[in-house]
Amino acid sequence: MQRIRLRYTKRGRLRFTSHRDFQRAFERALRRSEVPMAYSAGFTPHPKVSYANAAPTGTGSEAEFLEIALTEARDPAVLRELLNDSLPDGLDITDAVEARTSGLADRLTASVWELRLDGVTAAEAAEAVAAFDKAETVEVQRRAKNGMRTFDARAAVVDLQALDPQADRPEDRPCAILRLVVRHVTPAVRPDDVLSGLRVVADLAPPVPAAVTRLAQGLFDEESGTVTDPLAPDREAAPAAPPTATGTAVATAPEGAGSA
Repeated sequence: MQRIRLRYTKRGRLRFTSHRDFQRAFERALRRSEVPMAYSAGFTPHPKVSYANAAPTGTGSEAEFLEIALTEARDPAVLRELLNDSLPDGLDITDAVEARTSGLADRLTASVWELRLDGVTAAEAAEAVAAFDKAETVEVQRRAKNGMRTFDARAAVVDLQALDPQADRPEDRPCAILRLVVRHVTPAVRPDDVLSGLRVVADLAPPVPAAVTRLAQGLFDEESGTVTDPLAPDREAAPAAPPTATGTAVATAPEGAGSA
């Protein structure tokens, strides 16, 4: 059995697909590409696909991850191309590596998000971010299965910045960009929870829903303050490529060879 780990995107209108919709589209792509999938046992066998920390419906993402189990070995790069040919535009496989380490889900401990707030000026966003940063706790509410739940949206936020707007954006159409780094905790703190927190501490209320995109997710590096690539350990564990025939011939050629 071989395990392949994939990084994929949700772009454009496909950000509105639910996780279940993506599962159906991905399993169809597996069948069309004739991927030799391993299946679970039992009365209703299903392909062995492990999804990790999927983004909420309505948010875009450049960094979603899953793992598949195969019954026959395949080249990850070739597999990536086959799947992309069978997936709709917007659901794109951007990376594929053979799983050589354990615990992919354990390496997804933080996310980097970008929030585009149309109708909000950069000054308003910066003032709200400053108020959020100063607060020790920011209590927000979210509807759960058992009713409304109150929790702190501040503790999980590692970094929140208001970025300079694009220089070519028309002045009569203000737009603020927020960059958010948040730890994966329980209960999960989502970008919309942080927006609710900004409303609590600074009365920031964008006139239209924010466009939210996950830019990265992985281990949070405390020293550098960055979110690292969760597939890097699998690449590093890959065996070194064997020497080429030319390289071997040069290495073993007797001294003075070719100097006739």
